Amino acid sequence: MPRIGILPIGRQTFDVALAEEKLTAMLAALDRSGCEVVGSRTLLMDGEAGRKAVADLQQAEVEQLLVLQVTFTDAAMIADVATTLDVPLSIWAVPEPREGDRLRLNSFCGLNLASHALGLRRRKFSWLYADPASVSVDQLARLFDGSCQTAELKASVPELECSDAAKSVVANLQGQRIGRIGAHPDGFDTCKYDADEMHKLSGVSVDELQLPDLFEQAMQADAGDVADVHKLAAEALADLDQVDQEELDKSLRLKVALDGIRQSGNYQAFALRCWPETFTEYGGAICGPAAMLGENKIPCACEADVYGALTQLILQEVSGSPVFLTDLVDMDIEDNSGVVWHCGQAPLSMRDEQVIPSATIHTNRKMPLLYEFPLKSGRVTLVRMSQGYGETKMVIGGGEMLRRPMAFTGTSGVVRFDRPVAETLPDIMNSGIEHHMALSYGDHRQTLREVAAVLKLPVLEI
Repeated sequence: MPRIGILPIGRQTFDVALAEEKLTAMLAALDRSGCEVVGSRTLLMDGEAGRKAVADLQQAEVEQLLVLQVTFTDAAMIADVATTLDVPLSIWAVPEPREGDRLRLNSFCGLNLASHALGLRRRKFSWLYADPASVSVDQLARLFDGSCQTAELKASVPELECSDAAKSVVANLQGQRIGRIGAHPDGFDTCKYDADEMHKLSGVSVDELQLPDLFEQAMQADAGDVADVHKLAAEALADLDQVDQEELDKSLRLKVALDGIRQSGNYQAFALRCWPETFTEYGGAICGPAAMLGENKIPCACEADVYGALTQLILQEVSGSPVFLTDLVDMDIEDNSGVVWHCGQAPLSMRDEQVIPSATIHTNRKMPLLYEFPLKSGRVTLVRMSQGYGETKMVIGGGEMLRRPMAFTGTSGVVRFDRPVAETLPDIMNSGIEHHMALSYGDHRQTLREVAAVLKLPVLEI
């Protein structure tokens, strides 16, 4: 067996106790495998600790590198180590129970970010998404022998007779504008964009605005306008009086400010740097305001994801209904389902009508306003204008949202994809797709294919 260097990575904003429990189980499974394992056996929580650990592995002359993706992290460390250590690379991420509690680890999303970053760098890697308590020696052996290595999926331009509806979608995009407020976080290659290239492709332009200006406009918001937004929230959500009212006021002021910026700049969508500054510098969440805007067909993309906002605009034009830019946070082969989730910003019309929607706080940052409800059952379409492997393409998927108890706090839903999870999950890893996908109710795949044909875009179906 090869000499394996391990990098256990995580973030303090997640459930550290659970992360340490999972890490202990991962290390025990590795010890049972018979591999020689070297490297840190404690969680690496920041870049400095990670760099020191990588230097130690270089000195140890490891034959393979295994990243233990214990919680969500950005992809910066993995991208750096992939170029620093010229040895086979593997990533092991861990599921967590769908118990209606906070998303305590969000490990799969970290794996998703890493797959995109590594795809851009043409760096193959092996991957495993499995509970360490039940992982087998055989699974670990396949992880290390290259059986689970990624292989790029090739997209192709569809040869279709395009409907008037598809041509109208593309025509309607011309001249639309996205307001990008703040830059995307470091380590989020998934949110990078080239404004000129995007405009040539779609006719949609981007204005780059500053986050402090949004905060200033929010603090200066008219008290009457804030009261109107508060009334709308109170009519829609239970438990609004149970959250911190000063933080709630700050959150609602962001909605008023975004409305003003939208009107003055004639924006049809926003790409917003939502964290950490809205919490650490301003003091209120932008998730609830994003849900309100999304319900009014002004889509908002978190983490300043401009191509995510473009994807939302396209799906909204196709579906004629609100869209939700969501993360895929879990895949369960035995249940044949996945979980889509994003904090608490799904449009209210996507709620399960058997459940009363409520106000809540951000799971990590503990500030309002977020929406909380499970997504309603029904047919859904998922799409992403992707730059996976450096090629702009449209990635399309479909499935059925199931009526299930809430998987994780905020806004989440359990989806059964059209293809088995055992096939869909490898496709997600092999596509290099970004971690955000736009979701809308209904089956819009054929029109999306035709839109791609009009745009001369390759299509990848997962």
